[in-house]
Amino acid sequence: MNKGKTILVVDDEKNILDIVVFNLKNEGYETVSAMDGEQAVEMQKKHNPDLILLDVMLPKMDGFAVCKAIREYSNVPIIMLTARADEVDKIMGLELGADDYITKPFSMKELSARILANTRRVPAPIAQASDFESANIIKCGEITIDCDKYEIYRKGQLLDLTYREYELMKFMATQPEKVFTREMLLEKVWGFEFYGDVRTVDVTIRRLREKIEEDPGNPVYVMTKRGVGYYFNKKN
Repeated sequence: MNKGKTILVVDDEKNILDIVVFNLKNEGYETVSAMDGEQAVEMQKKHNPDLILLDVMLPKMDGFAVCKAIREYSNVPIIMLTARADEVDKIMGLELGADDYITKPFSMKELSARILANTRRVPAPIAQASDFESANIIKCGEITIDCDKYEIYRKGQLLDLTYREYELMKFMATQPEKVFTREMLLEKVWGFEFYGDVRTVDVTIRRLREKIEEDPGNPVYVMTKRGVGYYFNKKN
């Protein structure tokens, strides 16, 4: 199942790097590695991996700077690895475009679950022909979602969305007007039920609104149901 997928592992602690790489190879992944931030950026450009495991504390460039740099040109899924349980670190990584985070020490079972959750594609529910032009093209107001190409357009312009932002938007848009709690979105979009922090959803929603909404402070597509969660508004 993992054959052909390449993961870039970035960590300056060689013992951790070696253990993670060894276990990922046993699971069938191809791996490349880096031990500092500058090398991480270089390796990402050279190998174009399917996912990056990115430590926060790195020499030359820290993980936050690496994440920000990579997000300028790539939407590759990024899982931040942090030795600190500080919530500020976790939220900062998400704000900079990371898709997920995991706190050291972690088990390989948990890491494997996170990797699977961040490399799979969420199957969209079957759309009704009366709702959409076709089951693979979703149009709502100025927004067009091309499910075949994994692309979202606003006013005909391709939006620069991360993997997680795209998956969240598509999942909600295929079930318009249905309100999802943060816990439901974590389970259905992120693919895990117990590991995630619900603030992960809030941060991703905020990033998504900044890209798809004319006025992020007054959204018309991704709406909040106060005290409950979020829903996609198709009445545009």
